Formats: sequence, C-alpha cells, structure tokens
Amino acid sequence: MPRGTCAVVCDGVATAPGSAEGARRAADAALAVLTGRVSVGMDPRAATRAGVERAAEVVAELARGPDASPACTFVSAIVDPAGVTVGWVGDSRAYWLSEAGSRLLTRDDSWAASMVEQGAMAAEDAWTDPRAHMITAWLGADAGPVEPHVAAFRPVVPGLVVLCSDGLWNDLPEADDLAAVALGGAGGPIGAARRLLRAALDAGGRDNVTAAVIPCPPPVGERSR
Repeated sequence: MPRGTCAVVCDGVATAPGSAEGARRAADAALAVLTGRVSVGMDPRAATRAGVERAAEVVAELARGPDASPACTFVSAIVDPAGVTVGWVGDSRAYWLSEAGSRLLTRDDSWAASMVEQGAMAAEDAWTDPRAHMITAWLGADAGPVEPHVAAFRPVVPGLVVLCSDGLWNDLPEADDLAAVALGGAGGPIGAARRLLRAALDAGGRDNVTAAVIPCPPPVGERSR
C-alpha cells in the first residue's frame, strides 16, 4: 500500500455464539476498507471510522436472533508518513513500543476502566473485581450505535505499533514489558509477534492470543543514514 500500512485485530466475545467467525469477518472487512481508503489518500481518521462502520455491519448481519448474535471487539492502526492513527471499540488494545519509551495508545471500554476513570475505585481493586473485563462497547447486532474512539500521534523515533487481544495484555499489560519482548530479538514484525505470543503462554495465558505488529519507520532524516 503506497501511502501506509494497516492492521486490524478483532476478538470474539466468548459468551456470544458465533463470535469467532464474526471477529474474523469483521477484521477482514475492516482491513479491506482501511487499505482501500488510505491508498487513495483518504484522511486516516476518516478511513478508520469507515472501517469500524463496515466491521460493525458485517458482525450485525450474522445475527440469527437474540440468542445467536455474534459480538467482537475492534482495534486498528494505520501507520503512514504523517504518523500513527488508531481506532478501537472494546478492550482490544494498541501499544507504541520503542527503545526511547513505550505506552498504551488506547483506553479500554470495560467495567474496570470505567470505574477507575470515574474515580469510583482504585485501579488495583477494579482490576481484581470479577466484573473487571465486562466490556461496555462492542460490535454486534445488540451493540446499538457504534461510536469508535480514534486517536493519532506522530512518533519522533522508530518503534513498533502492536495491536492485541486481551489474551496478550491480560498477562503482559505493561507497555515496557511488551517492549522488552518485542524489541528484544530478530525476525522483524513476525518475529516480534511470535515472541509476544510465546511470552503470553509462558506467563500462564489460557485465552486466545492475537497480535499484529507494524514497524514505524524512523524520521526521514535518519532513514538516509
């Protein structure tokens, strides 16, 4: 894609039948929209919203009744010369990982995150509560109007954008821990993704783990060195 690189991760909601298939179809549909829109010069924020909208339509179309309504989370990234644009619904996450500093780029749509944001509970109490991982926004026929979060930033150093399901961040939630794994070996983005998967499993992870890794190139002045 001449104007940027895109990735999408969708994670099926385990309690909703058919969600694994719904998540796969949503990710495929959104990625097609993102790559198509960005390749012709659409603003990344607008392209992200269009991708989420299409993913939501695809999942909703799979519903076969109130007891058979697939649902999934969504996170996407567009990395282009202008920077990084991420969009999300639910608790799948995007991280920026760099030798110069790493951070979480998204804010979970979850019960725990909501409690902490409202100041109703301390983070350590909210995240150990049985309701912690209840999501407050998702894609699906029963989701209501979808309002995706969209954020952008311009890195000043090279790094990696990592998109992941909660199967990864449940066991490795801190950006610095992810960076130590992803940046600590060879193999490019695929090698980084494999190391993240292995680290989650070694940490005791039992949930499905999905991770997509996009390299962000250095500034133009450094690329020529």
